[in-house]
Amino acid sequence: MLKGLDPLLSPELLATLRAMGHGDEIAIVDGNYPGVEDARRLIRLDGHHLIPVLNAVLSVLPIDDFVPEAIFRSTVKAERDKLDPVHEEMIDCCARHEPHRQVVPLVGQDFYGRVRAAHALIQTSEPRLYANIILRKGVIYPKEPGTQAAEVDPFVY
Repeated sequence: MLKGLDPLLSPELLATLRAMGHGDEIAIVDGNYPGVEDARRLIRLDGHHLIPVLNAVLSVLPIDDFVPEAIFRSTVKAERDKLDPVHEEMIDCCARHEPHRQVVPLVGQDFYGRVRAAHALIQTSEPRLYANIILRKGVIYPKEPGTQAAEVDPFVY
């Protein structure tokens, strides 16, 4: 356990999030998703629902602001604009962390192709259908000159 970190952020997940670079994507998927088949790197978080995992990931992952769209959700079949309750919860969770970003619906193969290309896939035990989301990693900006510096300089030994 670490101070200030959600306990859902396992060592494997933290290492994966840290290893991702700007523009890399990570998918968080429901329990029915074919994770073993589609993942380049599979992280299992069995026993956990999607929304708490999404909240934990967004607590540490910067979202890409170099592109107009950086958060994507699956759709109910081909119904691009239909929102199941889980989609509304995903949108609300993302809005708490990234209030200026939209969650973009991707239909069928557009979504699945993006998952297969993602840096990693987090498989949850979420029982609700179409509970899948993709996050594109952004950057951490350096401190502006004149702002208070960090208490510990990681480059001083």
